[in-house]
Amino acid sequence: MLTTYRDVLSRPGAALFSFTALWSRLPLAMTGLGIVLLVSERTGSYGRAGVVAAAYVLAAAACGPFQGRLADRVGQAKVLWGVGAIYAVGIGLTLAAIDLGWSTPLPHLCAIIAGVATPQTGSMARARWTHAVSDRDQLNTAFSIEAVLDEVVFVVGPVLVTFLTLQVADVSGLIFAGAAATLGSWALALQHSTAPPLIVHEGGARIPIGWSLLGPLVAVSVGLGVLFGSTEVIVVAYTKEQGQPGAAGAVLAVWAAGSLIAGVAVGALPQSRNPLRLFRWAVLALSLLFAPLGLLPSSVWLAAGMFFAGVMISPTLIAMVNLIEMGVPSARLTEALTWTGTGMAVGVAPGAAGAGWVIDGHGASAGFLVPLLAGLVASAVAWTFHSGPGRGAG
Repeated sequence: MLTTYRDVLSRPGAALFSFTALWSRLPLAMTGLGIVLLVSERTGSYGRAGVVAAAYVLAAAACGPFQGRLADRVGQAKVLWGVGAIYAVGIGLTLAAIDLGWSTPLPHLCAIIAGVATPQTGSMARARWTHAVSDRDQLNTAFSIEAVLDEVVFVVGPVLVTFLTLQVADVSGLIFAGAAATLGSWALALQHSTAPPLIVHEGGARIPIGWSLLGPLVAVSVGLGVLFGSTEVIVVAYTKEQGQPGAAGAVLAVWAAGSLIAGVAVGALPQSRNPLRLFRWAVLALSLLFAPLGLLPSSVWLAAGMFFAGVMISPTLIAMVNLIEMGVPSARLTEALTWTGTGMAVGVAPGAAGAGWVIDGHGASAGFLVPLLAGLVASAVAWTFHSGPGRGAG
């Protein structure tokens, strides 16, 4: 296993661009929560905090594909220099708006500026891997590395921003997130040798992105976003009902650990020759593993169940990236990868809201029906489309 990862990471510049992209995407897991913590601390209103954070998240989701398209057309470096600077301005204005108590909608507009420029470096790193690695088994390992790093981001990010905001200074969480995004983006922009080459097309017409493949994958991503967003709310409510509210973080960490371990294992295996079949079964298994969670009697049992559900996350996401890499034109790869991220981001908010509605009416255990149903709908979509004959199909 170690040999497999060593061979991939020993590619010139590979370890550096992957590590740089890790730092620059920390804000994905820090900024929204940081806004909630800071605004609620200053105003005492979680409702107001949630609206400002939602403005940031929705702007990031809406503009992610455009940023990916721009990176494919003009090169990653130009985009990274620009979004790094705009993100710093957006975070600075957001902090000023909150600190000085600017009236609505100014804080929301400032958060939108930051959201629009949220660096899509996870997608850019994956695009760099397709340029750096030609062997398909090694590419599978590379995508597994990025999936594991995503899990690291979403485990470390919330803990780090909470500690900085509540224990160091209430503005320090957002300051750190802004610095990580800006400096990380600029550091990645400097790494020209590993950037994917531009593909110039005569006549100005863009190559079709292949929506017959990408469209269903985005729909599945929305379902996965509902699953992820609802699960976090349900776990918090469940542990509170059990009289152990402090256990929520541990349960969610176990969930992420299952995904991380699975990602490391998948990366050491040869790539599946049929990633669509793997994707279909992984989505279905992930969904069905939520079926018994509402019947479990304690937080300890819930943590065990969540671990096994987490094991299916990385295989699902890695198979999805493989499908995109194989079926989308290389000239539009970064854009395609950002579309699935946008789909997941779009699903998180309604997932959390839907779970909250069910919990309020029927209790936390009933809330597990939300991720179960969302996963089954996503699975149904996954089983009804075909990957096409090859790159650019559809």
